[in-house]
Amino acid sequence: MRFAPVLLVGMAIASAACHPGPILAQDLKVGGTIAGIVKTSDASVSIPGRRISVVDVATGERRDTTTGADGGYTIQVPKGKYRIDLELRGGETLARRPEPTQINNGDIDGSRDFVIIVRAGGGD
Repeated sequence: MRFAPVLLVGMAIASAACHPGPILAQDLKVGGTIAGIVKTSDASVSIPGRRISVVDVATGERRDTTTGADGGYTIQVPKGKYRIDLELRGGETLARRPEPTQINNGDIDGSRDFVIIVRAGGGD
């Protein structure tokens, strides 16, 4: 019976390949996507390289992403209600910020835009 352990290992591997494994609580929090664009009051000017933070209002858990070359951002989050914050720099104020957003499984909320005002002589 020298080959019995090899046979048992092969059966275990085949069995594991057919079974997805246990369903964990975190698997049930699939969630969705939050996306938007950061612009200045001049809509033709985008703001790349800015940190966007989404904060779960119930737990305080924070997730960060950065705006791309066009000022756009996208971040995947578990289901929950989120406040969205933008990193501001010297001389900037918010003209518009998105309201908190509720994300459920499979949701895509692509309208979470920011508009900032840059004072003359302000900025980094």
